[in-house]
Amino acid sequence: MDRSQILLLGLPIFLFCSDVFNLFLTSPPPPKPSKHGDIHIHQSPPKLQQPQQPLQFPTQKSTTSIGGLGSAGVGSTVNINFCCSCSYRGTAVTMKNMLESEFPGLQVVLANYPPPLPKRLLGKLVPVFQFGMIGLIMGGEQIFPRLGFAAPPAWYYSLRANRFGSIASAWMLGNFFQSFLQSSGAFEVYCNGDMVFSKLQEHRFPGEIELRDMVGKKLAYSPSVL
Repeated sequence: MDRSQILLLGLPIFLFCSDVFNLFLTSPPPPKPSKHGDIHIHQSPPKLQQPQQPLQFPTQKSTTSIGGLGSAGVGSTVNINFCCSCSYRGTAVTMKNMLESEFPGLQVVLANYPPPLPKRLLGKLVPVFQFGMIGLIMGGEQIFPRLGFAAPPAWYYSLRANRFGSIASAWMLGNFFQSFLQSSGAFEVYCNGDMVFSKLQEHRFPGEIELRDMVGKKLAYSPSVL
């Protein structure tokens, strides 16, 4: 084979290896809760010790900045489970930063929401199909006799006539199906284990103000875990 044929054959193999690596790559562990909330809590008492300021002024400022919930976010956890293959990470990060700024001390954990088990199993068969088509196109004349065929079928010669185009088409088609099977379309929000919002049920994303109010109401009726 000349260099162009080697390049066309090596490109799909490289893409397949990258897809397999991304398929089995585990999601990173949730970040450890930062101690910024504790730092702000320990730094606020010196303001109360000023003799010339009313004692109620810092309290009113603190409650206004976090929606009137005081330190209700301390010890609470919000889980945002979203579809990583659907490009929802940007929306999840935006919601995470908003909730952490509105409720100091609140821990927001981002995680992937996997698709159903049948779709995951079918997604693992897609690389087998891709590799099988490549092997069949490249060595079908030796494979079909071993399978009991006296001669390869007519469609094989059609694929063989443009083998590199057929390999590229099979690879792109497999990537399309794999992306579809790995997507769940989910954006689920839980506060202390209780569901707050579900995109699978509402068929839409929550607004920032809407999600803030939902989490605030949930925290108001949930005891803080100190």
